[in-house]
Amino acid sequence: MNKHNLTVLNEFILMGITDRPELQAPLFGFFLIVYVVSVMGNLGLIILTMIDSRLHTPMYFFLRHLAFTDLGYSTAVGPKMLTNFIVGQHTISYNWCASQLAFFCIFIVSEIFILSTMAYDCYVAICNPLLYTVIMSSRVCQMLVVIPYVYSVFLSLLMTIKIFISSFCGYNVIRHFYCDSLPLISLICSNTYDIKLIILAFSGFNLVLSLLTILVSYMMILVAILKMNSAEGRLKAFSTCGSHLTVVVVFYGTLFFMYVNPKSSHSFDTDKMASVFYTMVIPMLNPTIYSLRNKEVKNAVGRTWKVCSNILLKINCRL
Repeated sequence: MNKHNLTVLNEFILMGITDRPELQAPLFGFFLIVYVVSVMGNLGLIILTMIDSRLHTPMYFFLRHLAFTDLGYSTAVGPKMLTNFIVGQHTISYNWCASQLAFFCIFIVSEIFILSTMAYDCYVAICNPLLYTVIMSSRVCQMLVVIPYVYSVFLSLLMTIKIFISSFCGYNVIRHFYCDSLPLISLICSNTYDIKLIILAFSGFNLVLSLLTILVSYMMILVAILKMNSAEGRLKAFSTCGSHLTVVVVFYGTLFFMYVNPKSSHSFDTDKMASVFYTMVIPMLNPTIYSLRNKEVKNAVGRTWKVCSNILLKINCRL
């Protein structure tokens, strides 16, 4: 495109989920409920795993950070998406668009590697139970979450800076409901080969490394379970990793649907629905899955509720 067609953009226009006016109010109500439940569920998990001493184990340490990343990337997208349902102008400022992209990438990349770390934790718990506390020491657990955070910040800054130092054309409509990398790249007039190569290389690396860790961990877990003689031992092993396996299947299943399925076989609206699912619905489902399938979490909720009830009763008595 000619140089005179280049322009300095101050804002972008988000197309949103739908352009049908009659659906704006119902979708706003639905996604408001989804977002509120997601925030309450993930905040609840974070607080519960911090205050209950019985949940001060590596498994719940990683679960706390999974809830934190769920809360992070849903909040990077959710409030702006909800605002666009009730305002006529679906605009987002240049700087906020860059910030939204950066924070979304930080949290989504961190989640990918925390999920793989949790798979490794399940493997150690089932295959090396006697050495579990030695292998999964406090220092090791901290390093296993710090490294993904540092890496995701580096990758996010690299990608965001590369995109936003490029020259955009006059057309500023983003065909999405949030500032994602690929829709933004389509608006760039300058050469995008380097940016696309960076995204492709790191996306491939992230997916292969995390998925390989999960697959190898669960293969080793399956072998260990098959070698167990007692049905009770097998049931306990399955219950240890059942919630995590459910979360992994839902999360990676959505990603594969979006990026592996050929573009010709599904519409752009289908892509947006899949994006809505993993940006809004999955962060709501994760705490629900861990709460419903985990007796320790349910018992911790019961203990916390009892303590809070006793405190409220004492306050009422004093009043």
